[in-house]
Amino acid sequence: MDPNEGLSIFKYNESAGILTLDPIYAKDLPHIWACNQLFNSLVAFDEDMEVVPRLAHSWEISGDGTVYTFHLRTDVPFHDDDAIPLGRCVNAEDVVYSFNRVVDKSLNSPGAWIFASVAHDDNGYAFHALDDSTFQVRLAKPFPPFLGILSMTYASIVPKEAVEYYGDEFRRHPVGTGPFRFQYWNEGVKLVMRRNPNYFEFDEKGERLPYLDAVSISFLIDRQVAFLEFIKGKFDFMSGIDARYKDELLTYDGELRQKYEDKIDLITGPYLNTEYICFYVDPDDTLGVARSKAMRQAVSLSIDRDKMLRYLRNGIGIPGTGGMIPAGLPGHRDSIGYDYDLKLAQRLVKENRLEGYTLNLSTTAEYADIGKFVQSQVEQVGLKCKMEVMPPATLRSMRGNGSLQFFRASWVADYPDAENYLSLFTTSNFSPDGPNYSHYSNVKYDHLYGKAMACTDDNERAAYYAEMDSLMMLDAPVVVLFYDEILRFVNKRVEGLGTNPTNLLDLRKVRIPNS
Repeated sequence: MDPNEGLSIFKYNESAGILTLDPIYAKDLPHIWACNQLFNSLVAFDEDMEVVPRLAHSWEISGDGTVYTFHLRTDVPFHDDDAIPLGRCVNAEDVVYSFNRVVDKSLNSPGAWIFASVAHDDNGYAFHALDDSTFQVRLAKPFPPFLGILSMTYASIVPKEAVEYYGDEFRRHPVGTGPFRFQYWNEGVKLVMRRNPNYFEFDEKGERLPYLDAVSISFLIDRQVAFLEFIKGKFDFMSGIDARYKDELLTYDGELRQKYEDKIDLITGPYLNTEYICFYVDPDDTLGVARSKAMRQAVSLSIDRDKMLRYLRNGIGIPGTGGMIPAGLPGHRDSIGYDYDLKLAQRLVKENRLEGYTLNLSTTAEYADIGKFVQSQVEQVGLKCKMEVMPPATLRSMRGNGSLQFFRASWVADYPDAENYLSLFTTSNFSPDGPNYSHYSNVKYDHLYGKAMACTDDNERAAYYAEMDSLMMLDAPVVVLFYDEILRFVNKRVEGLGTNPTNLLDLRKVRIPNS
């Protein structure tokens, strides 16, 4: 008899693999998705990207925007585990301990940056337990996105007893407060998490979450094999789409092909990911400042983004005609980017004597088709374009030291605030120490960024964001290609799996009837 018979088990494949279940190392979606089932943070984002309570039931922010005080729920137990007392609930000291782990240099967490804005005092970072249920953190200066940053998986709350009990093995013996608890992990084969019977959240009707009995993650490396298993119904969910079976599943308009409509639901939504091509803005460019700017503008005007999305991505994505801030975030404006305007692009090239000027486009094999498309579009306005395909690691290394003139890039939001995109272009973030690989620098832009960070009014800050994006797009250090979309292919038997702009996998309210 199958021991799983009658259980509702959500199954999916993770071809990229999982190396750890310690949330301070959850730097990409495979790890974030798994850890999101096991842990909670103080706050979370809902489907509308509004900050909502999770382990904290309420909070206050001081008038100057530097002191955040959180009032914790007192009824949230950690998972039952040999390492901690049965029913031990989260307290403020757990928050202090968890946050100090993130910034502990000996642990080398890639998430240490999330607390870069936190002030220091005699005890180190300014994390304080005022009493068992009150946690306070003080910033060195105002940073409005900070509250949203605390929703990140890096900021998950863990019990000190379990971390010390398991030591280095905490990565495969996680203990948290999440809707599911760790059950079994055969690394590289299967990971199983069982329903947490003591989870603290309930639905609108008073039923305890989650509804599922378990989550099972497989690790088939071959995406084609995983796709075939999904089609057979062995997996319940598949995120994104590989070029090898893109046309098999989708029409050119991004619709699910008719032959799969009785087996699969296609769920789409905006994804906070801006895909673009970046220029290295060289102040010593032989073209001169004005001609270089005109050249960059001409390139942006030469790209038929609608055509690119239709024929290369089966309609997946939103044309990038509104600046770096993606659709769905406050500050985004459709009117501040570049539409396809072949005549204006050709005129800019002619008036600025740019005919025959050669651009060297660097990309990776995964994006070679888009690179070839951009190459052909640029050449129709009188410019020349050579394309080089290189390994991703090489591209990352060379862009950091300014060795690339024109290169493929993208930015997925770490947290849903436009600051995450606009900070890429501040002078203080010049590479190699920061992410400003374009070396774009504008005194007015930097000034506006400072004003936005000092602003506690959300609408006023969004207006600063829009002004910054508009100013930067006029200078055109990037060619925004498109804003990505989330694609979720879901087995018809699954109910309640939605989507969200950060592509977080939330299984709390998912049901699989009659499993």
